[in-house]
Amino acid sequence: MWIRQVHGAAVHIASEPTGTDGPEADAAVTGRRGLPLAVITADCAPIALACDDAVGVVHAGHRGLELGVIEAAVGALREIGHGPVRAYLGPCIQPSHYEFGAADLARLVTRLGPEVAAHTHDGRPALDIPAGVRRALARCGVDELAEAGVCTAGSDMYFSYRRDHVTGRQATIIVF
Repeated sequence: MWIRQVHGAAVHIASEPTGTDGPEADAAVTGRRGLPLAVITADCAPIALACDDAVGVVHAGHRGLELGVIEAAVGALREIGHGPVRAYLGPCIQPSHYEFGAADLARLVTRLGPEVAAHTHDGRPALDIPAGVRRALARCGVDELAEAGVCTAGSDMYFSYRRDHVTGRQATIIVF
């Protein structure tokens, strides 16, 4: 089940496969066994969510963090599933490589807290996307989080538009 990602906060409740031209959303959840959910990312954060009887997947960049895509996805997962929600944060850009404008950073600090403000390896203002993901998940009551801890821009094993200025993507897929 693919979604057309637009850097928003919409969540698709999936019940059937869509092919590669799915609905416009930045997260999807399902309670249907055997239905894989996928997002593609380069520097944005891919997040897999799971509870006892449902799964979800999220594409979260700075716009999605600001608009609440993670909170919306966890809420949608809880509407169709039961039990504690667990999360996995895949490879994404880390603050040492993610210079970010002061005005945009201030909005995210206001929304998510001061822990999202960081600095690049050369001291410039940066957004800490993993910190934003952690904060959003904590606000939703998600206590169990595993992280890849890999910077897409700092590792040549992953696509990074910030590093290469070429579009390429890796897929994150979850199924139960």
